Amino acid sequence: MIEIVTGSRKRARAKVRLAEGSGVIKINSRKPVEYFGRQDLVSMVHLPLTTAGVMGSVDVKVQVAGGGMAGQAGAVCHGIARALVKYNPELRPTLKSAGLLKRDPREKERMKYGLAKRRKRFQFSKR
Repeated sequence: MIEIVTGSRKRARAKVRLAEGSGVIKINSRKPVEYFGRQDLVSMVHLPLTTAGVMGSVDVKVQVAGGGMAGQAGAVCHGIARALVKYNPELRPTLKSAGLLKRDPREKERMKYGLAKRRKRFQFSKR
C-alpha cells in the first residue's frame, strides 16, 4: 500500500491510494460508472491505468471532494497518474509524454467590479 497521493483540477481535490490487486477502482466507495454516470468521465479516470498498462493489476481507492464532475474526474486522473509514478518510477516517461502528470492550470477567472460577469459589460447607452 502506498501512502496518499493527491491530484487536483480546478477546485476538485482527490486523495488516491494504490495497491497490488485485481483492478478494483472505488471513488468515494462507489464504482466510477455509478459515481460519474458519464462514460467520457469514466474513460478519463481509466486513462492513466491504460496508458501505463496496469489496468487489471492494481486496486485504486479515491476520496474526491470539491468542484464539479468534470473537475473531479480530472483530479482523479491526475492523482492516479502521480500514484502510479510513486508505485513504479519506470512509468514516469510514459505518463509524462501522455501529459498526465501536469496539473491543468486553468482556473475560474475572478469577478471584476463594474462588470456584469467576468468579462461581460453592462449595456452601453450613448443617449
